[in-house]
Amino acid sequence: MEYNLNLIDTPGHVDFHYEVSRSLAAVEGAVLLVDATKGVQAQTLANLYLAVEQGLEIIPVINKIDLPNAEVEKTKKEIVHILGCKEEDILLASGKTGVGVQKVLERVIDFVPAPNGDEEKLFRALIFDSVYNTYKGVVAYVKVVDGSVKRDDMLYMLGTEKEGVTVEVGSFHPDLVPTDILRAGDIGYIATGLKEVGHCRVGDTVTWKPKEREKILAERLPGYKEIKPEVYASFYPVDGDDYTLMRDALDKLKLNDAAFTFEPESNQALGRGFRCGFLGLLHLEIIQARLQREFDLSPTITTPSVVYEIELHGDSNRIPLYSPTNLPDPTSIEKIYEPYVALSIVTPSEYLGNVLSLTQSIRAEYKNTEYIDEERVLLSFEAPLMDVIVNFHDELKSASSGYASMNHEPIEYRVSDVVKLEILVANERVDAFARMIPRRDAYGEGKRVVEKLKEVIPKQNFAVAIQAAIGGKVIARETISAFRKDVTGGLYGGDFSRKKKLLEKQKKGKKKMRDIGKVSIPSSAFLAVLKK
Repeated sequence: MEYNLNLIDTPGHVDFHYEVSRSLAAVEGAVLLVDATKGVQAQTLANLYLAVEQGLEIIPVINKIDLPNAEVEKTKKEIVHILGCKEEDILLASGKTGVGVQKVLERVIDFVPAPNGDEEKLFRALIFDSVYNTYKGVVAYVKVVDGSVKRDDMLYMLGTEKEGVTVEVGSFHPDLVPTDILRAGDIGYIATGLKEVGHCRVGDTVTWKPKEREKILAERLPGYKEIKPEVYASFYPVDGDDYTLMRDALDKLKLNDAAFTFEPESNQALGRGFRCGFLGLLHLEIIQARLQREFDLSPTITTPSVVYEIELHGDSNRIPLYSPTNLPDPTSIEKIYEPYVALSIVTPSEYLGNVLSLTQSIRAEYKNTEYIDEERVLLSFEAPLMDVIVNFHDELKSASSGYASMNHEPIEYRVSDVVKLEILVANERVDAFARMIPRRDAYGEGKRVVEKLKEVIPKQNFAVAIQAAIGGKVIARETISAFRKDVTGGLYGGDFSRKKKLLEKQKKGKKKMRDIGKVSIPSSAFLAVLKK
């Protein structure tokens, strides 16, 4: 008997949580792949729970059993604990050597049910991914739930309300191979002819375009939602002449990444750049790496921040705050809300004390402890998103010698006691350094930042004051001393009055420079203040 298997590889990282959920919605079963050298990770649990919620058939597999440091028996016990299966249900495999792969495929055939769907119904398909093709427009990767679709069919996106035309349909082998038709139950692709990836979004439902004056009959498949960035950072070209190049590069990256957003902005210190939105720090790092690799651009990146919400006096409506520089007058603010996440950490028991101490530094609220086995523990917290995304992952790896893993999911906005920390260099505010921080950390963080800037900003011909301020009140200060030039070195003899005149002239010149001079801040300074 011949079987047609459609396999979708999902990203495991928390930043792509929504894409994982949509991929799982397109299938009937999931292979739970666990690394024999690392065991169950925090993100393994998160994705497993998603698959269970979808009602999928779960096939547990331990991979990398060929490695000398593989701990197969220990990993088996962890899987039994979290999945409730029997040890004999767990398959062993090695993607490198091919051992056990045949058994995995046989298990998929035996246990994963065939897809449901009615070919006689109105065409509906779930979009679980999309890419941009210069000639065919947006190519949507779909699971056909009902009906069928073929070339030249008129298409309609129920979520974005955009129209397209089927340029081509086909299946994955694994390259795109054109076919005549896609039917209910098939997983394949539809070249839509649309020119923007944002018009064909992950999770949306595609159906036939209704005829003129005919109402839309198809119902949207469950689970669609708008993808909103969680983290924002500004990208500035190091060379101002590269502004147009960077804009074109970001445009091209957005074509294949509907979750990435950007808009132009300008900054007094850094010039013209772009305010960019990301799903998380990994997403940011991917965009940064692609700019470097594909376009040879290495931008200056400002402090990543999250979206706060502001409630003003006499108005219960909340205003989103994307940048600290746009914070309203503090006297007009009733409350500030910040996003909180459910934080899960899996760590070896021996590092439990270190990890608990670390979580106290990020305002995390402890919720639960669960032992996966005798040696590994799952910790649950609720914490502000901002505290989790900046430095915490690196600090967690350091506290656990690299063995701990983490995962976070958004839960809600909560009232928070945060303030805007501003940095002044030579009495001028530098917007790129502004950020929202907990009031309790303001003095310590302000002191740390001005000390760091004193190290990285070059000396000038005049003394430069670096100040940290909150609401106009200076809370920390450092001074970069001026270059000392010996203006009397060329004098001969001991004419003290002549020396005095030259020193007075130098003093007046430095005062004038201090009054009108501008300090050039190196791009490295903006990243240096992030590193503790």
